[in-house]
Amino acid sequence: MELVYIEISLSNPKDDQLKPLIADALVDTGAITLCIPDHIAVQLNLEEIEQRDVTTADGKYIPVPYVGPVQVQFENRTCFTGALVLGDSVLLGAVPMEVWIWLLPGLTDPGISSRMQKVTVNPESPNMPSALVK
Repeated sequence: MELVYIEISLSNPKDDQLKPLIADALVDTGAITLCIPDHIAVQLNLEEIEQRDVTTADGKYIPVPYVGPVQVQFENRTCFTGALVLGDSVLLGAVPMEVWIWLLPGLTDPGISSRMQKVTVNPESPNMPSALVK
């Protein structure tokens, strides 16, 4: 399986004086949250909300800062979330993507094509995010 990257915009909604940062984010539906490197948290002047324990791929538990809020934009979609500060690149987990891509029942990772190496918005609602709330 090939890795899928998308270009996203990251900004601090509490400080409109700071310009958004453009990042190539690794799309990982197996991850839950947004993860950003320290230099992005510093550039966006993101406030540490708390420390959270994470388990790394090698099984280690480490405390990392959880910062926010972060505004994440992709195409004509936006969401507000927090981010774990770790690693050297941006990792986009499932929670921010749920805002952009309405996952259709019975399909695995709809909207995400590793073969085409791209993420697309829900074609049934191309102009705005949609959600099932019944």
